[in-house]
Amino acid sequence: MQQAQDVDIIQSVLQGNKAAFAILVERYQSYVFTIVSRLIPIREEAEDVSQEVFVKAYLSLAGFKGTSKFSTWLYTIAHTTAISHLRKSRPDVVFADEYKMAAITDNHTTYHLPQYNSLRTAVNSCIKLLPPDDAEIITLFYMAEQSIEEIGVIMRMEPNTAKVKLHRARQKLKDIVERTYGKEKTLLYRN
Repeated sequence: MQQAQDVDIIQSVLQGNKAAFAILVERYQSYVFTIVSRLIPIREEAEDVSQEVFVKAYLSLAGFKGTSKFSTWLYTIAHTTAISHLRKSRPDVVFADEYKMAAITDNHTTYHLPQYNSLRTAVNSCIKLLPPDDAEIITLFYMAEQSIEEIGVIMRMEPNTAKVKLHRARQKLKDIVERTYGKEKTLLYRN
């Protein structure tokens, strides 16, 4: 059985089948949470903001024009909602992970991570050491499979700027992997 397309589900919701929205929530909740948690490291807050994203999306669903993918539109809401939450709740926020990143890059010390069972877990641990914007752009490109143009829309920047930021984020990630696992383990990082 072929999965229902997002636009078909949206049409169903707009025609009164409100329960169909649960399909979209189930389909995208993991990615929305991942994007939000890259900006908001406190799990409970990230969960609350993720729920808020879906409420906003549901209430704004009639405004979805279909000029971009639904996922791009939803991730834009996720990005904006997370940034708004940070501005309201912590105007001078400094993420703990930034201290780890500074220790790795500035002091040239190795941050030893515990042994990981999977490559995905190891890479995610390194992504968590990136500054929030870099972690978000890596997540959008590799995990959410958004194009450079879509990332530009989501993060409100020109596609060329998004391309440059992605390149720089990749380089930071590669440096973290090399410092954490050593140069011989750079197979964890793929361009």
